[in-house]
Amino acid sequence: MIETIKAISNLDDKAFDADIDGKKINLYWIYNDSIAVAMTNYGGRIIGLWVPDQEGNWTDIVVGMGNIEDYIESTEPYFGATIGRVGNRIAKGRFSLDGNEYEIPVNNGENSLHGGIEGFESKVWEAEQPDDQTLVLHLISPDGEEGFPGNLDVTVTYSVTDSKGLRIEYDASTDQTTVVNLTNHAFFNLNGEGSGNILDHEVIFYADRFTPVDEGLIPTGELQEVQGTPFDFTTPHTIGERIEEDDIQLKNGGGYDHNFVIKDQASDEMIHAASVTGDRSGIVMDVYTEEPGMQFYTGNFMQGKNTFKSGAKDEYRTAFCIETQHFPDSPNQSDFPSIRLDPNQKYHTVTVYRFSAKNRSGIE
Repeated sequence: MIETIKAISNLDDKAFDADIDGKKINLYWIYNDSIAVAMTNYGGRIIGLWVPDQEGNWTDIVVGMGNIEDYIESTEPYFGATIGRVGNRIAKGRFSLDGNEYEIPVNNGENSLHGGIEGFESKVWEAEQPDDQTLVLHLISPDGEEGFPGNLDVTVTYSVTDSKGLRIEYDASTDQTTVVNLTNHAFFNLNGEGSGNILDHEVIFYADRFTPVDEGLIPTGELQEVQGTPFDFTTPHTIGERIEEDDIQLKNGGGYDHNFVIKDQASDEMIHAASVTGDRSGIVMDVYTEEPGMQFYTGNFMQGKNTFKSGAKDEYRTAFCIETQHFPDSPNQSDFPSIRLDPNQKYHTVTVYRFSAKNRSGIE
């Protein structure tokens, strides 16, 4: 099976052989009989993910580039990457802990996004592959990197499951009080990379609230009910069905670029957060997470400036993201679940993306 997928993947191991600052970059595969994932330790990235569609054809549902140079030079730095220290936005790049003020470089207007100018997406992670189904990535972020306090020791374990899932397990510890909010930034198109826009994908979210934002995409602090708004995916709707409505939140985000509230606090309880179906492939992605929120992003800033491994461009809204997370700007929002991590604590959270396919009669 894996040889078949490698043959159709347009990926060459040698195209990922490189080093940055003496650290080796490689292409890695994790797989079983029902799912295969290509990754690189540059940024801890998912490069592609193959599952069978409703006809049994292997379909690559995570967009990505075909060589390491294209990732380094990309105008979109987050394709498939492991994100940290703090995923999403921090208002004006500033926050305080225990009376100490910290400043993170701003890289998204006047705000800091995804850990600053050189977040985890730009790092070469140490990689270990204990078996065909598992890739373990390790990174030490030194005290003061991008303005964050404490030496942070991070391990992220990517594994494929027998239930056709991709499991992501995040672990971290610190020697000084800090803030941590890790996630993955895979861009999905469930009809396959290069298949066009994602507006006809059908979405169900098991979330009855979201965090509205200002024009800079910083949360207002409110937890708004989705009922009666274009953000109500508690029953099935396509992505494009209401995305152009005259709604201030859609205008602020340029479409959907918002955090949905799954639960009020983080816990070790795994919650079914979302279900998305590719309208042409029949591929279904179910998202399960221990995180309290998830960012839904509909490719509003994709501009066709980068070329994927299939030869397709990253055109406007040709992929979407569901990033499980704590809420944006949490260090500055006392009513949001905290992302504080103390030296006597362990950061641990799990997210699973599970895949299936509906046949033409709609029965899985």
